[in-house]
Amino acid sequence: MVLDGNISRKYSLWLENAGEDSDLTDELKAIEGNEDEIYDRFYRELEFGTGGLRGVIGAGENRMNIYTVRKATQGLADYLNTNYKTSSVAVSFDSRIKSGLFAREAARVLAGNGIKVHIFSELNPTPVLSFAVRRLGCQAGIMITASHNPSKYNGYKCYGPDGCQMTDNDASAVTEYIRKVDIFGGVKKADYNKAVESGLISENPPSLVEEFLDRVADQQVNPGICEKTPLKVVYTPLNGTGNKPVREILRKIGVKDVSIVPEQELPDGNFPTAPYPNPEIRQAFEYAINLAKTVKPDILLATDPDCDRVGIAVASDGDYRLMSGNEVGCLLLDYILSCKKAAGTLPKNPVVVKTIVTSNLVNRIAEKYGCEVLDVLTGFKYIGEQITLLEKKGEQERYVFGFEESYGYLSGTYVRDKDGVVASMLICEMAAYYKARGKTLIDVMNSLYEEYGVYQHSMINAEFEGAQGMETMKSLMSGLRENLPDRIAGLRVVRFADYLNSVAVDIKSGSTSNIDLPKSNVLSFGLEGGNGLIVRPSGTEPKIKAYITSTGTDAAAAANMAEELTAAARKLLGV
Repeated sequence: MVLDGNISRKYSLWLENAGEDSDLTDELKAIEGNEDEIYDRFYRELEFGTGGLRGVIGAGENRMNIYTVRKATQGLADYLNTNYKTSSVAVSFDSRIKSGLFAREAARVLAGNGIKVHIFSELNPTPVLSFAVRRLGCQAGIMITASHNPSKYNGYKCYGPDGCQMTDNDASAVTEYIRKVDIFGGVKKADYNKAVESGLISENPPSLVEEFLDRVADQQVNPGICEKTPLKVVYTPLNGTGNKPVREILRKIGVKDVSIVPEQELPDGNFPTAPYPNPEIRQAFEYAINLAKTVKPDILLATDPDCDRVGIAVASDGDYRLMSGNEVGCLLLDYILSCKKAAGTLPKNPVVVKTIVTSNLVNRIAEKYGCEVLDVLTGFKYIGEQITLLEKKGEQERYVFGFEESYGYLSGTYVRDKDGVVASMLICEMAAYYKARGKTLIDVMNSLYEEYGVYQHSMINAEFEGAQGMETMKSLMSGLRENLPDRIAGLRVVRFADYLNSVAVDIKSGSTSNIDLPKSNVLSFGLEGGNGLIVRPSGTEPKIKAYITSTGTDAAAAANMAEELTAAARKLLGV
């Protein structure tokens, strides 16, 4: 590869100006003459979208570092100062490499632009940041995290005044301001200590987190059940932010027997025992399962590094079975609706919100209890947005539960993002409730399948690294649009939806309808027999995700169909 002059100039500019972080200059010197490595760091800027920034930690415009964080924050500051007379921003961070540093740098830039900063003095979960934005009346929030990605990544999530991740329109507006900022010469920065002395930067008191935990505790469905029915739990925070709040909320509700995985207890952004700190995968549970062989718990919990998601494993046939996000979400929904119905506390015209890639079993359960289901695009901000819309109508009490298949759940309206703390609490409460009735969560899930039929869900992650990968992803999606398959795994495509062009088609009748959702690069194939395939590029990672739904009269039939659909999906994606 021969570098064009623009990329060579950027590389030289960074060599001259990126000296505040010696890690960056060492990295830039180490790749001197390696045109592929230089190109990958400078061929584009990290894209600021509704998920904020996310990328590999390192030197260059296509990396997460103090300079890209400062530039993004300067753009945010310009946006806020244009749209508000005065404004304030809540800032938090997780356990990742340089997360604390990036949070302080963001605070310095905000203060340098005259914006009040409410920063947490220690790492805290993402839902606490969402809570702080609303509780403190902020106009924005910043959470330094890359969620469940490997240790080489970090990120910058941006929140609006409603506590949701920033909307498409606002993110686009901030992006325009960011583009105008000179990364080295156009950023205003305050001295951190002087900004603290002047009151422009203030550290949030511990009482704010305590108040958050009180609001979580308010979401109990059967208070006291965990005190009456002792539950034994193994928990791993995966070296992230969940260690303190999850343990505290379990203590509050009466779960006394909690064993913490020692190797994964304390914050460590290297994630030495879980290279992929993602509670969706079994590898993240390995150390918890080893501990469980000795402890013999009722349930295993794992929260991801920023503790907005939680996964579980339950004893089954001498081993521990991981339950999917769809299964746990459907269990929680059925538990909440059935218990509230029995207690007479189910609100009138209840609402549950799910994403379009989340199980349609939700609809069957909700129908039984007269609960309305709202389908939204992938991304929990769209679930939070529906809560805000209900709140504006004075109907927030109608919201019962929201979840997405990727292990994100929320009960209550105190935050507007998924919350691994409240989910951990409700999962344990639910497990104790059914334990008192002689059932495990697997028993209850099987009962739901007997009642509604078996729904099995799986996902393929097709990864496309680097500059060429982005072009491959674009080509794949456009190819699927231009050459729609009429069959997938031998099953007829009976419905097709293109969320980018906002159109849905009933193949048999040929009728079309408009999709009343924000445009999104998503393709959905409804297949005969209730099966389905949804394909979308990730908004934050270099991968295309394929969501597979297989159905059957029993687990074996659904599993066989899943295998056939998985093979067909891989062929479509060329992986």
